[in-house]
Amino acid sequence: MYQNIKKYIYKLDPETAHNLIEKSLYFLGEYLPYLLKPMSEKFSYEDRMLEQKILGMTFQNPVGLAAGFDKNASMLPALKALGFGFVEFGTVTPRPQEGNPKPRLFRYPKYNSIQNAMGFNNEGLEEVKSNLLKHYSLNMPIAANIGKNRTSKDKKIVEDYEVLIDGFKDISDFLVINLSSPNTPGLRDLQSKQFIEELFCMAQEKTDKPLFLKIAPDLDIVDVFEICHVAIENGAKGIVATNTTTDYSLLPGAQNFGGISGEVLCEKSFELFEALAQEFFTKTVLVSVGGISSAEEVYRRLKAGASLVELYSALIFEGPSVTKNINCDLLELMKKDGFKDISEVIGIDRK
Repeated sequence: MYQNIKKYIYKLDPETAHNLIEKSLYFLGEYLPYLLKPMSEKFSYEDRMLEQKILGMTFQNPVGLAAGFDKNASMLPALKALGFGFVEFGTVTPRPQEGNPKPRLFRYPKYNSIQNAMGFNNEGLEEVKSNLLKHYSLNMPIAANIGKNRTSKDKKIVEDYEVLIDGFKDISDFLVINLSSPNTPGLRDLQSKQFIEELFCMAQEKTDKPLFLKIAPDLDIVDVFEICHVAIENGAKGIVATNTTTDYSLLPGAQNFGGISGEVLCEKSFELFEALAQEFFTKTVLVSVGGISSAEEVYRRLKAGASLVELYSALIFEGPSVTKNINCDLLELMKKDGFKDISEVIGIDRK
């Protein structure tokens, strides 16, 4: 059914299509909540073999939704009904901002990939908090992805993250510090030892909620190791790898700006993740993101050392059954290899 509907969705500009889906899922959760249960029965897949406890949080399955889809935490009940094990909303900035000029979102169906130059468009901390307060009681871990406002510079940058941590620490389960989007000028320059040390020292004093660092796939591996070591030494409980890439050679016909996600990022993302896992498995929680669209790829990431995975583009190209299909097939892969529990799979290639 989705493959038929998708033909009409793809006739729309990508951002228009996204806004339509966003409004539909918001309306469903806000005004038709009685439909969420049958929706969950259709699109969710649960089995105790897939459940795990991480940092005091219970994840019913390892497949989460990456930041960027639900920027304003307005779709959470419907996203839970779609079977995600957790959702990372945002990126949220302290003040509302419109983001970069349009067009800024491009789809490449032939390559199951997306390119975006959104620029942290969101409704700002206060509006997102209002949305989140309605739904924080959901039986699903919720992560706040936080970033600086475009106009914030120097000392104001740390203040932006401080304000966001204060705002979300009591109404989210963990926080992801985003320094790796390519769409905010100067943001990736903050992926430095000195800034990360300052930022995580501040954050650790503000909250005891788990703090994660999200990194870019385009960094040199030596730099990745250095900034991850610094983050962990200063209180980070997890690393999310990776954000979108600016390696435009991966995607034929790509724009020369913004970040690329989807299947063309898969191998680049996995290559960096595996190096990261070789260094940090058992030292921190690892979340793998980038080009994931199948149970086989999820299985590969878990065996490499990921406790959790996230997807985004796969939801666009595969539709609302994607998490159910992945979790169902993942369970079969585990059974075939004789695993009794997902915890036995995590990092098996590192042992």
